[in-house]
Amino acid sequence: MVDEPRIGVYVCHCGRNIAGVVNVAEVAEYASKLPGVVVARDYMFMCSQGGQQLIQDDIRKYRLNRIVVASCSPNLHEKTFRRAAKGAGLNPYNVHMANIREQVAWVTEDPEEATEKAKALVRGAVERVKHHEPLEEKKVPVKDKVLIVGAGIAGISAALVCANAGKTVYLVEKEPSIGGMMARFDKTFPTLDCASCILTPKMNEVASHPNIKLLTYSEVVDVEGYVGNFKVKIRKKPRYIKEDLCIGCGDCVEACVFKNPRFYPKPDEWSLGLKRRKPIYIPFPQAVPRVAVIDPEACVYLKYGKCAQTCVKACSRNAIDFTQKEEIIDVEVGAIILATGYKTLDLRKLPQYGYGKYPNVYSAPEVEVLLNASGPTGGEVVLRDGRKPESIAIIHCVGSRDEKYKKYCSRICCMAALKLAHLLHERTGAEIYEFYIDMRAFGKGYEEFYRRVAGEGVHLIRGKVSEITDAALTPEEEGKLIVRVEDTLAGAIRRIPVDMVVLMPALEPAVGSRELAKLFGVSVDENSWFMERHPKLAPVASLTDGVFLAGCAQGPKDIPDSVMQAEGAAGQALALIDKGYVELEPNIAYVDEEKCSGCRICVGLCPFGAIEFDEERGKARIVEALCKGCGTCAASCPSAAIQQNLFKDQQVMAEIKGVLAAMRGG
Repeated sequence: MVDEPRIGVYVCHCGRNIAGVVNVAEVAEYASKLPGVVVARDYMFMCSQGGQQLIQDDIRKYRLNRIVVASCSPNLHEKTFRRAAKGAGLNPYNVHMANIREQVAWVTEDPEEATEKAKALVRGAVERVKHHEPLEEKKVPVKDKVLIVGAGIAGISAALVCANAGKTVYLVEKEPSIGGMMARFDKTFPTLDCASCILTPKMNEVASHPNIKLLTYSEVVDVEGYVGNFKVKIRKKPRYIKEDLCIGCGDCVEACVFKNPRFYPKPDEWSLGLKRRKPIYIPFPQAVPRVAVIDPEACVYLKYGKCAQTCVKACSRNAIDFTQKEEIIDVEVGAIILATGYKTLDLRKLPQYGYGKYPNVYSAPEVEVLLNASGPTGGEVVLRDGRKPESIAIIHCVGSRDEKYKKYCSRICCMAALKLAHLLHERTGAEIYEFYIDMRAFGKGYEEFYRRVAGEGVHLIRGKVSEITDAALTPEEEGKLIVRVEDTLAGAIRRIPVDMVVLMPALEPAVGSRELAKLFGVSVDENSWFMERHPKLAPVASLTDGVFLAGCAQGPKDIPDSVMQAEGAAGQALALIDKGYVELEPNIAYVDEEKCSGCRICVGLCPFGAIEFDEERGKARIVEALCKGCGTCAASCPSAAIQQNLFKDQQVMAEIKGVLAAMRGG
């Protein structure tokens, strides 16, 4: 301890969040009598400008050198109070917070018990802060480049914002073309704008932008480093096509005559298997880059070395190259944006709806492709048996808001279902039935769109469908799919025969989300969506500094919300880069070399790879820029050679003793 402690204690009412249960004035009075405390006050909102000014005035007036704030979680306002202390000339790391909202008021019903518990936490904080030492932040320079993973509408939007600001952007997409799920849509709700007319210009702008390095058919395989200084390895798979020579004329696709029934034709990925494709193909007409790709699992030459190579002969630009190999690209960036999108629930997990059993039961994404002019039927709605449907059922919340599958709402389903109802009626003239639990029209223009579609003669039936069957009970049901549903408005069980069923599946995180989370060091929630730092105050930042979230990587969203979050993430990345440096928190671990035995236990336990072993000295060493202050190494070191700033043994023990003394009434 360098100086005699002169402590100020500030207890926050937090409106009635704390004061509704805790007697704040009594806690402040108790704190004022603790050894080392010079002044103790209670205030309605300590985080407000008035509360911060109160602290600053007291620091100057009473020459305070330690501050304790008893309020909400340090995750919310620790930086606020550190800044206030710094503004008054006090080292910000001589500030400590006691969390009496989440840890007391919100979890303790009895006011007397809550008040006593608050006193104990405050006393613990007072004893702890006596042992705090002045610390200094370190600054490290930031790379002025951005990595964006995923090139759907969110990734594209973020890339253009960053690139237009003059930053180099590496845009990585695992598919052969950018565009994501939106590239399959015919129209967008609620305006019914042409999806391709909105998306294609942005796709082309990305491809031609001088600041964007587009890496399609590529995946991130390794990430090292820290905020401002990430080192990333990207695996680029071979297309077996020279991208700089191919103009996407399609002559090679036409010329390919491979018809081995074991491999060809393969289900086309872009059309979700509604049509087949050749081993050499262009994903879809508006694909960017418009470059062919050869599937090594289907190409006879790549598998067996035997083929007439009609594709090679047909290519006038000599763009086909069967010698291409996988390539590893190393990039260094200052910020990362994850825009990995979503997938839909496997509907075969819900056998009661007949998907995969009855050919005329479709998923909503399949219907989007059917309606698309670039789809297998040119935008005409024709069933798998060749008929044009005269009656169609659209079922909401298939797997969403369901305790057995996904408890959450997938957000887009209601409006997407209404859009499909409008388009299907427009294309077929069919009788449309929509089965919904609740109609959620939450966005701008959504309620008006709902009323418009309802006025077009769509039958809106409130009730959860129990099953789809083909077991006819009457002559009218022969050859039809029967929708069994409880109509909760009519109070009756109904059987409705239709020609076609469209299922609106739950949205899920993209394939490999948990593996990507480990790669980038970000957290996921119970449903595997990437977790934001704070749902309200930091909705685009992940828990890993320098890594931001955009679009459906963080949770289900419609297109406007995806674009807004993407541009917000881009803004955060630009703010980080333009500052030119990042300040590293000093609450990091350090090694006392005299005590270190060189056992290396800490090296393997560090989740951030922040500990190296110096072979020459036989000692562990902390890489300060990588350390996140988690404390794993300090807790596991058998010789107590590792300590952590702000969490040294004497600080933690002092806090525990203070809490126990208060509980004993001392």
